[in-house]
Amino acid sequence: MNVRRSAAALAAVGVLAAAAPATAADPSPSAKATVSSGLYGKGDPTYDGVWRQSLTLVAQRTLGYKPAPAAVDWLTGQQCADGAFAAFRAAPDKPCDGKLKRDTNSTAAAVQALAATGGHGAVVEKAVHWLKSVQNEDGGWSYYPGDPSDTNSTSVVIGALAAAGADPASVRKSGKSAYDALPAWSIPCDQDGGGALAFQPDKKGDLLPNADATAAGLLGALGKGFVARAGRAPAKDTCGKGTSRTQVADNAGAYLAAAVGKTGHLESTLPGAKAQPDFGNTADAVVALAANGRVEPARKAYAWLEKNASPWAEQSGPAAYAQLILAAHALGEQPGDFNGTSLVSALNSQGPAPQMDTSGQQHEEEKKESRNWGWWIFGVCLVASIGVGFLLSGRKKRQP
Repeated sequence: MNVRRSAAALAAVGVLAAAAPATAADPSPSAKATVSSGLYGKGDPTYDGVWRQSLTLVAQRTLGYKPAPAAVDWLTGQQCADGAFAAFRAAPDKPCDGKLKRDTNSTAAAVQALAATGGHGAVVEKAVHWLKSVQNEDGGWSYYPGDPSDTNSTSVVIGALAAAGADPASVRKSGKSAYDALPAWSIPCDQDGGGALAFQPDKKGDLLPNADATAAGLLGALGKGFVARAGRAPAKDTCGKGTSRTQVADNAGAYLAAAVGKTGHLESTLPGAKAQPDFGNTADAVVALAANGRVEPARKAYAWLEKNASPWAEQSGPAAYAQLILAAHALGEQPGDFNGTSLVSALNSQGPAPQMDTSGQQHEEEKKESRNWGWWIFGVCLVASIGVGFLLSGRKKRQP
């Protein structure tokens, strides 16, 4: 079953939850897993434990928080001896065996989180080494090693490599990097869905537009991960010819901008169901559009989320709050006031409380103190200059 990077159809409970990676993981290892005190969210972590924890830590660091040690320890404790991560390990004290299916998405998400957290270089290095070892011949990555590459997995690995300080262009298999793989999934401008990226070719070899893959592929083509800021606007608003990674990103941005242009949101259709708003994909699209410099459509989508997404986030849990926070960050918005809801408080209440990074606070205090001293010196100089002016004026009046 293929599902979105930002939300998985959790068959066990039959709800749409923001949390999972590009494709649904097979149940691994237990659908009745208990929730650790270090893990964010109260839902069954079987399918998304590492993913939602990673997004949470990334969002907290983006906000300037230092994640709770228990939360970071939970994530590092999920790593297997070979460096990989699975969606969830119910018994992290036991070695990973052949039944536990490691995947690139969980591993890449953990790399981004631990790189942002800092102080876990050895864990990050082992995870990156494993990711490099399972790269496909076309330069891309699949969800599970050995499967055909897909846009979402390739893109999340690009984000991990960049976060770990590795140039994705230099990570190659058979002479090809991830940037060589992405254009193969970009739909030509003269075809239906032109500019979008497909998740991967279908059974007939055709490319079908996929909004989630398009958002992921756009960020991947720009060499970015979960966190992005507004970039420079593209030279053209429309889809253009070319297969460079810049052109792939610009074409993807044109597609997403048009997709959210009318309603402000993307839609998702589950088998047998009517189309409905796709909150997670829309949040991802905001980040992607902003990174591509398409700020106006990104703000329109964010405004729609601000009006409509709070109930979805409350039901879905920490990964959903994290996605909304990253969307706010991309546009410089205030996640503390999301149409009356504090995304910050809502996320932090899902698990162990983080602490504001004291180094960040000290830095801000130093900047404020420096500004205060600057104004004080300016004021002293101003008063002194006025005094000198009066003295000179008085001397001139006393001269014959």
